[in-house]
Amino acid sequence: MGFLASNYVLTAKNLCGVRGERLLFEKLNFELSNGSVLYLEGANGSGKTTLLRTLCGLSKPYAGAISWCNENISELAEEYSKYVLYIGHLPGIKEDLTALENLQFSLALSGEKFNFTEATEVLKLLDLAKGLNLPTRMLSQGQKRRVALARLWLQDLPLWVLDEPFTALDADATSLLKQKIEAFASAGGMVVMTTHQEVSIKVPKFEQLRLDA
Repeated sequence: MGFLASNYVLTAKNLCGVRGERLLFEKLNFELSNGSVLYLEGANGSGKTTLLRTLCGLSKPYAGAISWCNENISELAEEYSKYVLYIGHLPGIKEDLTALENLQFSLALSGEKFNFTEATEVLKLLDLAKGLNLPTRMLSQGQKRRVALARLWLQDLPLWVLDEPFTALDADATSLLKQKIEAFASAGGMVVMTTHQEVSIKVPKFEQLRLDA
């Protein structure tokens, strides 16, 4: 994890989110540093996905600002995306491609090198050995989710933004992902996530933020 040589801070000040004409959240303030996990709570429709997309720079806040190392992410633009690994509530994979081809495509988009051997080992770790050469449309929802999550083992980025990462995973995959998140944070990574599953993440810097619908 090359990013461990640096200290990072993600700051949200007076964030306000709106969908259509409906206010989702307002005056949100928080600061995350290396080793932090922020767990977002809230009912469906409370704005969790909107907030996650805003933190990634994929959506603009209705009001307020997000800073990365004291620089507004709107000014950093594409430079900020080099630090963020976002996995949405949908797998976000191309169903005509195999698992390996999907990973190769994802890493190419982020400008990172693709190591075939390493990617194969990660997919085997995630119990996808039998589906390596199949178009991902032939995989189950849980398997598609694991293909998307494989990026967590392959990309060396300091900030993970995860929207319902445990969806459709069985007990073994859930445990493996939980351990990965804990190890990543313990090594200095930063995580912002939400989940409806009952999963206890144990790290020293664990914060919860509830959004009310």
